[in-house]
Formats: sequence, C-alpha cells, structure tokens
Amino acid sequence: MFLDTVPGTLVEPISGRRWESSRVMQEVRDRVVYFASQGITSGNRIFILHGNRLEFFADLLAVWCLGACAIPINTRLTPFELQVLAETARPSHALCPEEFDSSLLEFLQKEGISPLCADRVGGNSQSMNLTSQFSLDQAALILFTSGTTGNPKGVVHTHRSLRARWITLRQSLGQKPYQRTLCLLPTHFGHGLICNCLFPWLSGQDLFILPSFSPNIVLQLGSILDKWKITFMSSVPSIWRLALTMVSPPKQGTLERVFCGSAPLSAHMWEGILNWTKAPEVCNAYGITETGSWVAGSTMPDAQPEDGLVGVPWGAVIKVLKEKSTATPPGFIEECAAGESGYIWLNTPALMQGYFEREDLTNKVVSQGWFMTGDIGAMDERGWLYLRGREREEINKGGMKVYPGDIDAVIERFEDTVDVCCFGYEGDPLYGQNVGVAVVLKVGQVERLSDLYLWAETHLAKFQLPVQWFFLKDIPRTSRGKINRAQVAQVCAKLNPLGPADLQKNKGRS
Repeated sequence: MFLDTVPGTLVEPISGRRWESSRVMQEVRDRVVYFASQGITSGNRIFILHGNRLEFFADLLAVWCLGACAIPINTRLTPFELQVLAETARPSHALCPEEFDSSLLEFLQKEGISPLCADRVGGNSQSMNLTSQFSLDQAALILFTSGTTGNPKGVVHTHRSLRARWITLRQSLGQKPYQRTLCLLPTHFGHGLICNCLFPWLSGQDLFILPSFSPNIVLQLGSILDKWKITFMSSVPSIWRLALTMVSPPKQGTLERVFCGSAPLSAHMWEGILNWTKAPEVCNAYGITETGSWVAGSTMPDAQPEDGLVGVPWGAVIKVLKEKSTATPPGFIEECAAGESGYIWLNTPALMQGYFEREDLTNKVVSQGWFMTGDIGAMDERGWLYLRGREREEINKGGMKVYPGDIDAVIERFEDTVDVCCFGYEGDPLYGQNVGVAVVLKVGQVERLSDLYLWAETHLAKFQLPVQWFFLKDIPRTSRGKINRAQVAQVCAKLNPLGPADLQKNKGRS
C-alpha cells in the first residue's frame, strides 16, 4: 500500500489539526476493526461521502486494508445524481461525516446502503492482529468521470495500476520537492487524489490539505504557503486566475516546484505563475484519470512557457497517430510526422483496468494496452508533446470536467422542454471555459423559463448549472439529425444570453 514504510504527516492548515504518522496508522487500525465489525469485507465497494480532511485518508487506507474498493464521491452532487451513481456502483456501505445530511442518510438506507461514521471510532485496536487483505489486481478505486445524471462512466484502478503511477512519478520526478505538499484540489478526482495527495504522502512526505476550490481559501494562499513552508503545490488555471489578480504572493521562497494541470495552461498564465511564486520550477502537467492522472509534463531543464506545451512523458510512451479507432491495432496505424497534428495515444503501466461494467466503452479507447486519449496534439523533433485541442465534448470549467450529456439529460426531463443542447463557451474571467445551454420550449411557454431554471438548479450540482441560457425556436442539427455542439455554440454567440439573475422566480418573463 505504501511506497515508504509509513505515510507522512497529515495537516489541515485552516483548522490547524495535525496527525503524525503514528496517529495516522492508529486511526487506520481503529477503522479496520470497526469497518470489519460492520460487515465491510474484501470485494465490497464503498462510497466515501466526504473529502479534503484528515479522516478521508484514514478511511481510504482502512477500506484498502480490508480488500474493498473505495469510491470517493463529489459531495456537491444532488440526491438525484447520487442515486444514479448508487444504482450503478451498488456500494455496500457509505462512509459519512458526523454532520452528514439526514435526508441523504435516509436515502442511503432506502437504497440498502449502510451509512457509517468513523469520526469518533477509536481505542480498541492496539492489541488486534491486523492483516491486509488486498491483492495487487483487485479494484482499489473507482472515479466517476461522467454520467451522474445518465449513464455513469467509472474509471477502475487496481492497486497495481496506482502503484505503477506512483513509482513512475517517483522515478521521473524524485521526492525532494514534495517534502511539504499542499493540496487544494478535490479528493474525488484523479489529479487531486492520485497525484497531488497520494503520490507524495504514501512516499512518506507531509501533506497539507485545504478545502477544495474556494475563493476565500485562495485569497489566503500566499500566507498559507509562507506559514506552512510549502515546497510543492499543484492546481488548475481557474485557481491562478484568482490568485494572480487578487492575492499577495508568498514572501518566504519555500516553493521548489509548482504544477498546473487538468486544463490548458497558456504561456501568459504560465509566466504569471512563475512571477508570483518565484519557484525555480513551474510545470504544465498533463494527466488523464484513465492513466492515473499525471503522465507527462514540462520538466525539461530548458523548457520555457509556451502555449500548448506539455513536454515529455513520465513513465509512459506517447505517440501521435493518424487514426483514433481502436478497431485497428495501434502498431498498424501510421504515426504523424514531427509537428503534424493527430490523435494522442498513451502506453503506461498505470492504465486503468477499464470502465466499471462497461466493456463496450473500454474497448472504444483501449487497444493492446494503448489508450486513445481523445486529445489532438503534435510531437516536435525533440520528442516534446504539444496539445492542439480536445476532441471530446467535455467542458473544462477550471479543471472540473462538465459533461454536456449530463446537463441535457436533466433539462430534457423538464415537462415543457422540446429540445436542448449544452455546450462550453470561452472567455469566462474566472474559469476560462464555462457552461452554456440552448433550449427549445413548448409554444406559448415563455413564462415557464424561471420554472425551468429552478428545475435545473434543483437537479444539477452548482458547478454544472449553465451560466448562459439561450432560448431558441429550434436547435440546428446535421444532415444526419445529430446535434453539433460547436455549431450550436456559434449560433448562440450571436445572441444575447440570459443569466441566472434574469431567470430567478418572477424574472426573465416577457
């Protein structure tokens, strides 16, 4: 489980709480005994309905010790979305904090899921003879990357694939810069959990955990870096859009390395991060949940900020090929010439086991151990990778992935919806990309606009809720009757959108 003898110290900078390695191990032991007494056993799937706190990491390790599979859940999901995931993953138990919503507890019990709270567990495991029950090829982690309102897609990582990611990072990046690592990313997705947190912490380095992206926390970033003598942090561009304009930089100069990932990093922002942090090394990190997140980055000694620059692989082989179909073995697909754009394929020992119970989806992206990323890029004559664009339809809202189909599925359920198309638009001052939606309603139902917005607000998580709304007579489609989201976005860009303030109850009516 560990890459070192024991994990490092855990610290919450905001609350000041601190668990040394010995306390961490005791908390894990206590939880193993308690969870086992409550029926958690090898092969179970376990929801973890909290994150970015000390207890999350103890819960995670205890679940793994028992041979069960952890499923960290975004705590901002609505009950509707949680139900979809529960019906798909069929967890036996859910680990909840003490203050967990009572209505959600009732929902879990109704679904046959046993809620457990380990926040006050402790004391009786010291004399217990504990044995670890996990094997390398068991499912260790399921991270849902889409489909919280429709057809969920859960990325399954085994202990073997996770360990492969951490070992290759350790070999490629070393350990020294990560002695005091800060995480302010959510612990329910790959960048924050697998790489920013577990890679350094399970290697024996100290981990400092902040609540996931919050403007109030970001406004304290400079002082937090100084107070806790942080040597490494990783984040996403949306955090830096706020920090570079509103936050005083650190003064102590303790940062040794800074990563930015999960969304395209422009040369302009890259230079801004360099100037703000004064860190010797600021790198663009490229990662995909299916490959255990970080798989490449700009750690070359002579790298300079440049739009689209990813850099070199970390424990992987990267190829840019002329085709994306997995029907043809990658070895028989022509490789692009230096500077020529094509489809990015990855070969890594950290590749996922597959999508949970979706062999059809797995087969569309995996062929003979190679993973087709869906990204468009080019490799130069030095072997440096550049991203040219994203083939997938996902909206990258400051590093948080928003999937248009999820939003379509909710708005379609509103009784007066005739047609809907969600899309991403550029230029948001905070997130870079944000969520827009075009909707067609039944004739004579203009007065229902505010009711539709309330419906969406109730059934979608806040980060998914469209910011720009366009009400059309019809939504353009291709000759085959399919929606082209880019085309819809172009049509809407010529119109004046309605925003949340326009659509509140008793507003936006005409």
